[in-house]
Amino acid sequence: MNNTKKQPFFYDITLRDGNQSLKKPWNTYEKELIFNHLTELGVQGVEVGFAAASDMDFEACERLAKISPDNIVISALARCTQNDIIKAAESIKSAKKQRIHTFIAMSPFNMEYVLNKSPNDVRKQAIEAVKFAKETIGKNGEVQFSVEHFGDCMENLDFVIESLKDIVKAGATIINLPNTVERTRPSIFVSMVEKVYNALPKDIIISVHNHNDLGMATATTVESYFKGAVQLECALNGLGERAGNTNMYEVAVALHNAGIDVPLNLSKIYELALIISDMSNVKIYEKAPLIGPEALAHRSGIHQDGAIKTKDMEKGAYRPIHPSLIGRKDDEKFGFTSQSGKTAIYEIISEAGYPITLGEAQRIAPIAKEAAEKIGELSTRNIVDIYYNNVLTVKGAFKFVDFIKSDNSSIKLKFKYNDNDYEIETTGNGPIDSCIKAIKKAGFECEFLNYEQKALNMGSDAVGMTIMYFKAPDGSTIISRGCDENTFIANIKAIFNGLNIIENMRK
Repeated sequence: MNNTKKQPFFYDITLRDGNQSLKKPWNTYEKELIFNHLTELGVQGVEVGFAAASDMDFEACERLAKISPDNIVISALARCTQNDIIKAAESIKSAKKQRIHTFIAMSPFNMEYVLNKSPNDVRKQAIEAVKFAKETIGKNGEVQFSVEHFGDCMENLDFVIESLKDIVKAGATIINLPNTVERTRPSIFVSMVEKVYNALPKDIIISVHNHNDLGMATATTVESYFKGAVQLECALNGLGERAGNTNMYEVAVALHNAGIDVPLNLSKIYELALIISDMSNVKIYEKAPLIGPEALAHRSGIHQDGAIKTKDMEKGAYRPIHPSLIGRKDDEKFGFTSQSGKTAIYEIISEAGYPITLGEAQRIAPIAKEAAEKIGELSTRNIVDIYYNNVLTVKGAFKFVDFIKSDNSSIKLKFKYNDNDYEIETTGNGPIDSCIKAIKKAGFECEFLNYEQKALNMGSDAVGMTIMYFKAPDGSTIISRGCDENTFIANIKAIFNGLNIIENMRK
């Protein structure tokens, strides 16, 4: 069955399922804050609570019903008992769109060992409860019925379907099929959903409510939509009993990526996730899809290369969406470990505000890898230090000692090569030309091509950076840099850094 023409109906269960799982459940004021965020997100239905559970729950349901917008379905949960149903109806009577949600288990295991009832007694109780709920809610509302533990009803699915036909006749217009405890493959549950959809009148809304015990609630919910389940019961941040309920963000984005018209304000997702985490005192797992701090992090060199090459594109090589879709202001981040490469070095140094080429990044990547093997992931400060020590100060056989200018425009250059001291006097067209001539006069060949200078902020002070271009032994062009508060010294440092790069290449 192709269900893509029907817009999904997002039915939020954060304030009921999510709340009841918290170590410290929310009070009415906190629930109201979250409810207001839900309306901004654009959910079409909200289960505001279990009115019969306590006076506080009843009060919260009543309050949220009073402030609810006219276009949002407000639902209260009730067991298949008259007292629960009356309480539910009373608590939401102020809402424009009212719904009583009643439920009972129909799995063989639960009927026998939890309810201690026969299948026929359970069916009768369900039908009577739905009939009473419909009479109680009247024309102002609707009735939703849930087959609790539907996921465990494989062996008695025919009984469940026949019961649901009578339950629909009794007044239920929404049939919810929960995977109350996730025990098996999504495809098995989805096939059961499809059988119910095919068996019931097409004006009946099929809903799914999946728990995440095996980590597949999102997949099960998304695939159920394509088999007829229009209503999708989800929780913010995936809050819920045990391993939680279906995460609303994951379902919404998965459907969006599948080309479905998702009626939610997706740009609110990331901010809301942080708010819910703070209010529930449940931290977001660092690798949580979409919203986790590490959800946009890359450490593999191959992944980093592809991610950086496509970071400005709507579709990235290694991300499911553009971060802005869900309101994330942060972009993909690149950590450096022993598994990373030159591309990460390039990106991290560039983001830190320092000039670097891919060639320079490639040159210092092995040094960074060696450091990462010892201490794990390197911080930006670690990478910048490596940049300072290996790009702005290239270790090698050459070591600059002194540069003395005389009055007659000649210069005296002092340097070391390995353990040998050199003191060369020469005259040239400016300090750079003089220095190069002195080096050649000492017997060292280097083919200087060009240079440029720029100001560079390093901490609180601006310093000069000289960029030198030399011809490498293999015919390529190499870049060397030198930094100093004195531009003249920056020039000399850049020259000697270049000499060491060339010498290291020869070796």
